[in-house]
Amino acid sequence: MPVIEIEGVTPSATLRQELAQAGRTVLLSFSRGKDSLAAWLALRDAGVQVIPYHLYLVPGLRFVEESLDYFADWFGCDEPILNLPHPSLYRWLNALTFQPPERCQVIEAARLPEYTYRELNDLVRQHYGLGEDAWVCDGVRAADSPNRRMALKSHGPINTTAHTQKVVWDWRKADVMGAIETAGVRLPPDYLWFGRSFDGLDRRFLAQMKTYAPDDYQRVLDWFPLADTDTYRADL
Repeated sequence: MPVIEIEGVTPSATLRQELAQAGRTVLLSFSRGKDSLAAWLALRDAGVQVIPYHLYLVPGLRFVEESLDYFADWFGCDEPILNLPHPSLYRWLNALTFQPPERCQVIEAARLPEYTYRELNDLVRQHYGLGEDAWVCDGVRAADSPNRRMALKSHGPINTTAHTQKVVWDWRKADVMGAIETAGVRLPPDYLWFGRSFDGLDRRFLAQMKTYAPDDYQRVLDWFPLADTDTYRADL
């Protein structure tokens, strides 16, 4: 199946080739999902040196950390994958999402910072001693949604200001799954439980987590004690 074409937009294969020719290490925003995994495989196959990093939504989830260990081992990383708080974590806490009244004053007093993705990318560059112009790659694809296709048509896959690139932007789902199957790498358990990578606190994720990973389910409730009310409400 041919990749998606948008007139005037550089094909992703050309992006990866140019990154390889530049001979510079790139960062990869790695969500553990199929698209970011495909991006890592595509960059590796093009000969690009990749340093991945991950953003966690809830601290200390075992299934997340075990899958990060698996991917680090499978790709032969020299060190564990850097794991940082996702901007949504601080945003949820500051908004008192699923928090009981007795926690609200403490959370508000903490004044948790709300980092942007661009600020996080800069922090990761500094952590690894890379220049401000080091590229941060991701697995965002035009076929994911009409909005993403329109954004790529309007702005392209490269942001020269933020120094980011969407290195498999023109791949279809079949291309993504084919690359993963050919490589022989496993998807994380998220896809068995949720049908996608974990990215929220709603019933789609918590109901399955309660069944398949009860310790992690309790870990979510440690941070967001009222999160299970969404499950109860759906069952009414």
